[in-house]
Amino acid sequence: MTMRERMMSGKLFTDECEGLPAERTAAKMKMKSFNESSPENPAARLEMLKEMLGKSENIWIEPPFYFCYGTHIYIGEGSYINFNCNFIDDGIITIGKSVMFGAAVTIATVGHPICPDMREYMYTAPVTIEDNCWIGANVTICPGVTIGKNSIIGAGSVVIHDIPANSVAAGNPCKIIRQINERDSQYYFKDRMIDKADLAEEAKLRNN
Repeated sequence: MTMRERMMSGKLFTDECEGLPAERTAAKMKMKSFNESSPENPAARLEMLKEMLGKSENIWIEPPFYFCYGTHIYIGEGSYINFNCNFIDDGIITIGKSVMFGAAVTIATVGHPICPDMREYMYTAPVTIEDNCWIGANVTICPGVTIGKNSIIGAGSVVIHDIPANSVAAGNPCKIIRQINERDSQYYFKDRMIDKADLAEEAKLRNN
């Protein structure tokens, strides 16, 4: 087994051999170019995303954006990642379709043993965020977590356990507050009702 195979399989590993440092340096150079790119040229940014991640169709990431390798990040169509997000992708990060990220979200797939004598070693555990999730600003998602489809994670949360689908969850550590329910299809914020005529006006303005 190679060191890369150890890294991707969850075994203890170190990352200063087998070309891994050079791969991270190359990723940082691509990241630097993307983060310094002009907002007046979105087509160039899409090309940079494709080079960094292997895909750019119908996704958008606001710079600055930070990662370790880039090649271990898989993002579904229609997803949006706000500025200053950090994806520590020694392990696999899988993001579904139409997922929204607030600013300054951290996803960590790598950790160290608790034993002080073993902390030179690392291990990975994949993170999965399923379709249609909304991750609030300044959330930290820890190694091995899966967040089920449609769920919302409140701003500032630290997610250390799986969150089931259709949940509203928040806190440190992140806990389920309630399930998404029928009222949520009637009100968009507190007592503000979802109105079809109002949405029709918005759609008309958007399409002008």
